Amino acid sequence: MLIPPDITARLGRPVAVLGSGVSGAAAAQWLVQLGARPVIYDERFGANTRFGPADAAGHDLVVYSPGFAQGHPWLRTARASGARCLGELDFSALFWPSPIVAVTGTNGKTTLTEFLVHAHKRDGRAAVAVGNVGYPLANVLGQAEGHALLPVCEVSSFQSEDMEHFAPHNLLWTNIAEDHLDRHGSVEAYFRAKYRLVERLASPRLFVGESVAQYACCVGLSLPAFVVVASRAEVEGKVPPESVFASYPQRENYALARRYWLAAGWEESRLEEAASSFVLAGHRLAKVAEVAGVEWWNDSKGTNFHAVLSALETFPDVGIHWMGGGLSKGGDLAAFAKALAGRIRSASLIGESAPHMRKHLEEQGVLSHVYASLPAAVAAAAQLARPGERVLFSPGFASFDMFKSYAERGQIFEQAVLAIKNDAMARK
Repeated sequence: MLIPPDITARLGRPVAVLGSGVSGAAAAQWLVQLGARPVIYDERFGANTRFGPADAAGHDLVVYSPGFAQGHPWLRTARASGARCLGELDFSALFWPSPIVAVTGTNGKTTLTEFLVHAHKRDGRAAVAVGNVGYPLANVLGQAEGHALLPVCEVSSFQSEDMEHFAPHNLLWTNIAEDHLDRHGSVEAYFRAKYRLVERLASPRLFVGESVAQYACCVGLSLPAFVVVASRAEVEGKVPPESVFASYPQRENYALARRYWLAAGWEESRLEEAASSFVLAGHRLAKVAEVAGVEWWNDSKGTNFHAVLSALETFPDVGIHWMGGGLSKGGDLAAFAKALAGRIRSASLIGESAPHMRKHLEEQGVLSHVYASLPAAVAAAAQLARPGERVLFSPGFASFDMFKSYAERGQIFEQAVLAIKNDAMARK
């Protein structure tokens, strides 16, 4: 890829890297390989916890992590000083010489990204999952086999909202639902942040779920004529029955993967074989244990309302005791509570949003309680659930008020469930 002269010229002076997490660290490492001099700034860690006008004046280029919203004071300061500001993914894309597959959406994007990598590898093609999965594109830059390596890049709205250079050759957009309103302000702004990927497409290869096509019409955005709309209904009877894609929430992912696969001219049987051997990563609607006739399910990665409601679709005719709560990302709690009512028997709530959710759920007649810790909520749910019922931990909110990540949250849930199981076995 031809690097714009404007960027090349700016590499001569030290480059500011905002954020010392995985994205910032990867960007800094790549800058060193380029012969540039990165300077890392982080509000919480390291030697540079401030970024004022004097600091900004020392840089012509700023590379920032996805956590920096466009209105962040540090970005405003950098732009006011005349520095060029690029997100890590956008900056890294300047140095990637071959096609990229992008995957976005409110839910399912991580699973779809991982599945596509799995399917490509089984079919003999080198592929790697990058981007919002926690492995930045910067990490694979400069690899000798780069020309033969296919990055399948999960892209969040935080990464796409201001893109200038990232230009995927294929885009798979799973769905759209209310999420990240604390950052974007409205569902429409959130949708338009993701739509930037459509505008950046380098070839006519766009595959979207039904909700994406429907919402585009609602906000007056036209999807290109070459768009392919995939639906769960079209893969009825085509999904390998023992695969993870047989469940309701995952059928949309399989429909998109299948459309992408067939458009490339590859054998459908090879995709089916890949689906049969694919294993979901942790904390994605997985059964943890059965204790005294009660099933316990971990869906800690369900961090928005749509994810919770999709998980509930898996168990339409069973008594469900829902465990949820966490750090709010915005959204209509009253509408969410109304959607839950009639689908759940009770709610055990934790985190910052718990008191607010209890209020709305009780207005809908749902038995709800707030607990100070996740193990306490698990213990309470164990007392409420009866044989033949299920306890579903699908929080619907972010984890960062109480945990380092959704993975840590899921691990603590599983540990608490297994402790109850061990206690039950010891009493036999």
